[in-house]
Amino acid sequence: MIRSELIQKIADENPHLAHSDAERIVATFFEEIAAALTRGDRVELRGFGTFFTKMRKGRTNRNPLTGGPMVIPEKRVPMFKTSRLLRDRVGKGA
Repeated sequence: MIRSELIQKIADENPHLAHSDAERIVATFFEEIAAALTRGDRVELRGFGTFFTKMRKGRTNRNPLTGGPMVIPEKRVPMFKTSRLLRDRVGKGA
């Protein structure tokens, strides 16, 4: 499912909402998750999963163009861990 399909589904299941309102709801939802992760907070959606950030250590790698060493600094990366309920539901094909 892509973002536009999610917006359409919300609009279809809630006829009292205008399409633009459903679009604004989805945009706000994702913006708030991104803002929380930027602050370093966790976002937990019960029965779905948890979004969080994790520090990735800096390392030295090889530059594919020159073959020389390249320093990659440490950084925070977004992660997602599914809930047990979602894993079980997907595993059963329900």
